Amino acid sequence: MDISSVLSVGQSGGLDQVAQKALYTEKKEESFDSFLNAAMNMLNETNGLQNDSQAAKMEFLLGEADNPHDMQIAGSKALTALQYTTAVRDKLLEAYREIMNMQI
Repeated sequence: MDISSVLSVGQSGGLDQVAQKALYTEKKEESFDSFLNAAMNMLNETNGLQNDSQAAKMEFLLGEADNPHDMQIAGSKALTALQYTTAVRDKLLEAYREIMNMQI
């Protein structure tokens, strides 16, 4: 929703404040939406890397893969993604706890 035309409609202070508040609220919602989508994409990517790692291990164990380095690389990617995801989760929980402990 583009409200730039609303900002230029009136010169009264009340309308400008309302329009600015609506613009700020919309940006905040878009920001949270993009943050949520990025978090979901990160979880999906981590899950995919974990699945690739498991598949590489199974291929190596079944003798279908000649190169053990591919299995090790897939495992390292999955581990790094999991550690990053866990670190982000921990920071989010820490921020949530801090917000919940704030005095109103």
